Parts: sequence; C-alpha cells; structure tokens
Amino acid sequence: MSASDRIETRGTGRTNVQKAALAVGIVFLLVGILGFIPGITTNYDQLAGAGHESEAMLLGIFQVSVLHNIVHLLFGIAGIALARTISGARNYLIWGGAVYLVLWLYGMFIDHESPANFVPLNTADNWLHFLLGVGMLALGLLLTRDRVDRRAGTTRA
Repeated sequence: MSASDRIETRGTGRTNVQKAALAVGIVFLLVGILGFIPGITTNYDQLAGAGHESEAMLLGIFQVSVLHNIVHLLFGIAGIALARTISGARNYLIWGGAVYLVLWLYGMFIDHESPANFVPLNTADNWLHFLLGVGMLALGLLLTRDRVDRRAGTTRA
C-alpha cells in the first residue's frame, strides 16, 4: 500500500473507487459460481471444459464453459483483492475494462463456430463485454480524477 493510499483512506473507510472495484469483483465472483449451478445455467449437462461446443447458457443467455466460469471466478477474486488499495482498485477497473474491450473486439471478429472461440463467446457475451469494458474504464477514471488532479497540482472547479 502506498503512502497516498494510506492517507486517502485514513478515517474514511473505503473510497468510491475501492467500493466500485469491490462490487465489480463480487459480481464476477458470483457470476463464476452461478455458471456452475444447474437451472441458473441452462443446458448444464452440455457444459464443456472450453470451446464453442459448450451449449451451457448462464441465465439462458450467455454461453459459458468451465474455462469461462473459472475466468470469472479469478477475475472476481482479483477485484476483491485489489480493492484493498486505491491504486489497486483503479488499476483493476481500468486494465480490466481494457481487457474486456479487447475481448469484445475478439468476439466480434472471430467465427463463433471456430476453434478460435475457445472461451466460448456468443453475441450476448460480446455486447456484455463491451458494456463491462466501458463501465469499468469509466469507473476507474472518473472515480479517481480528483486524485489525479491533486497530483498534477491543479484544482478543479
């Protein structure tokens, strides 16, 4: 934890960026767990380890596999862990958002029926990844912009 992280959280609990990263991390953790629950995940008997052959659908909408669920679990754990500091929370949201935008682009350009679709992704996943990417980037940047302005020595009106 850096000195600025300690100073900015002393006596105030978590900052908004830390709360946001924690909330996003918890949601990803829950999504990862729900992906392994029959009923919440339809076609659960067709849940594959990885690849586009998995016909399991989280909430009947989002195509998932064991790999996809594990990625959500790990991403959730990372968010919860990184929410402990301001810089960790900011980095999680900004870099995580960037990763999701890259994943969105990947999903838009690959053939969903090809081996390149190893996660697997469908159209609903793609657009959710876009929204997650934009939302996480926005949270990471907007919730820390005052901190960045103070470091630059400028004040905002």
